[in-house]
Amino acid sequence: MNFELTPEQRQVRDAFARFCDERIVPQAASIDEAHAYPRALVNELGALGLFGMRYPEDVGGSGMQLTEFCLALEEVARGSMSLAACAAMQSLMGTKFLHLLGNADILERLFKPALAAEKIGAICMTEPDAGSDLAAIATVARKVEGGYLLNGRKTWVTAAPVADFFTVFAKAGEEKKLTVFLVERGFKGLTIGRAIEKMGVWALPTSELSFDDCFVPDGHRLSREEGDGEAHLRKTLAEIRIITGAMGIGIARAALDAALGYGAERRQFGKPINRYQAIQLKLAEMATALEAATQLVYRAAWLRDANRPHHKEAAMAKLCASETAATICEQAARVYASYGYAMEYPVQRYLRDVRFLLIGGGTSEILKLVIAKEISVA
Repeated sequence: MNFELTPEQRQVRDAFARFCDERIVPQAASIDEAHAYPRALVNELGALGLFGMRYPEDVGGSGMQLTEFCLALEEVARGSMSLAACAAMQSLMGTKFLHLLGNADILERLFKPALAAEKIGAICMTEPDAGSDLAAIATVARKVEGGYLLNGRKTWVTAAPVADFFTVFAKAGEEKKLTVFLVERGFKGLTIGRAIEKMGVWALPTSELSFDDCFVPDGHRLSREEGDGEAHLRKTLAEIRIITGAMGIGIARAALDAALGYGAERRQFGKPINRYQAIQLKLAEMATALEAATQLVYRAAWLRDANRPHHKEAAMAKLCASETAATICEQAARVYASYGYAMEYPVQRYLRDVRFLLIGGGTSEILKLVIAKEISVA
């Protein structure tokens, strides 16, 4: 395969790189410290077309491929992981199932405005006793006249406090299989619960959610039939993992760039610390690991765009990129030494934010099991 970017892909990368340098980087610390959803920057990303990149033109998107989207999201993550997380949620999990399964009213009233950031979407899967184990989901949907009554609790719902609509996975039908529902803010029985305070990604609010006899009209059952939710979700998992890997590349680049800059600036014993082999070896290891992770991520994206088998490669890309990003952020902090612990430098934010990538899209342990199964070890 050819890793050379097309002129169009370079144009996308360059446009979002400029946006990162001019709009995101100057505000990254302030939006982090505000602990508030960065509505203004999210709106600007909507105006740039980020949220519609992966959707067809006939529904308001631009019909681009996954590679272009990853290039854009990588640049956003280079500036702010919080903003990148907001963007990833809105671009994929917050809107994907509306596009795949929504009726004309839902597409017009919720989906299309979401592409312009006029509406915010969220997804509800994780529960207090159900994370990677989808079979343990306990939220149920009981059929009643004209719709369903949802009952249950969800946790780790990203963007919940600001979301206008929620894609909810609940068990329905006699066999109690996963089914996809759309719940709008304001539906009776929907309660936004306590906020979850996190160590990083502070600008993306995360909350618990509860459904107490929450009535969902028949037209808001997104599933074509009861019980098809898991199949729809698994088709999306590979994309989730690839774009999570792209965010890892972005934050790792930011951390490496910071370490390179500080290494040239900081002087000890009469010369810059990057003149010492201990620092040079560390920087070389960071750069090499980043290059390897980048190749894995974009190979997986290329396979997806070419409609080739890519689930194993997506798991490998996410595993490698997230772990590499965590290591590079840690090593960058070591280059800074005591200043890596100081809030005045961005390295501390990279250290906190990168943990987000080790969880979203599947933990490293789950990904290893996925890969093992794909290579017929398990």
